[in-house]
Amino acid sequence: MPIAIIVHGGAGDIEDGRTDIAQAGCREAALVGWRVLQAGGSALDAVEAAVRSLEDNPNFNAGTGACLTTDGNIQLDAGIMDGQALSVGAVADVELIKNPISLARKVLESPHVLLVGQGAQQFAQEQDISMCRLEDLMTERQYNKWKEATSKASEDEEKHGTVGAVALDTFGKLAAATSTGGIQNKYPGRVGDSPLIGCGFYADENAAISCTGHGEDFIRLLIAKRVADFVARGDVARDAAQAAIAVLSARANGTGGLIVVDRLGNVGFAWNSQYMSHAYMIEGMNEPITGV
Repeated sequence: MPIAIIVHGGAGDIEDGRTDIAQAGCREAALVGWRVLQAGGSALDAVEAAVRSLEDNPNFNAGTGACLTTDGNIQLDAGIMDGQALSVGAVADVELIKNPISLARKVLESPHVLLVGQGAQQFAQEQDISMCRLEDLMTERQYNKWKEATSKASEDEEKHGTVGAVALDTFGKLAAATSTGGIQNKYPGRVGDSPLIGCGFYADENAAISCTGHGEDFIRLLIAKRVADFVARGDVARDAAQAAIAVLSARANGTGGLIVVDRLGNVGFAWNSQYMSHAYMIEGMNEPITGV
């Protein structure tokens, strides 16, 4: 069975001079996940490792480097799914957690599916996941953006910085993971598509998908699940991705993008925003291919 992985670093408008930075971060994350797959690891382990790499990179809006809420806090969302077992774990509005994707993985391994806020943080402590400081997550770049974000007009597509990864392992299993700090200057408690199954991420026996963009529209249209359904009807990953983004463009005003890998190891990606940083590796490749 072929192995494959594709990651994204968010859709939107990348600031001048940062396209190379975004591609380099995605490249490294893809390599992290690829090494897990090459060693015979599971797709679930691979996407968690890849997303952790992006969460630890201060250049992305997830984990360290996440954007701030209107009240100057940082609230994180993440979700992860095993396509074979249909096991899901997700967390929303968690604070002071360095790697929310790993907390979501712990939820997946528990009787729960989605934990939020204080309950999620209590669960983290029960799982021996230590809390960090706000200063450990906040970067000078995001702090300066927060200070400038004084009106609703600042909540535009430039702020779509969600990260994600999808993979197929040597056992033919698919997995998806998504993590985000949300939109810049968001209302406290606001949750987008990233931790919601079928909206910001999804995996089954046909495909694994991770989305990024205007979360409210991805929720309304169940974009991630639509991609899996398009693959189930016979579309390859590339065509399924394009078809889902066509639905987004036709039915909503918001922008965004997504990545997908199908059960045959084909990868696909599409977006209707200005950019979507990404990187992927499939059988026969020595280095990741990156793009924006």
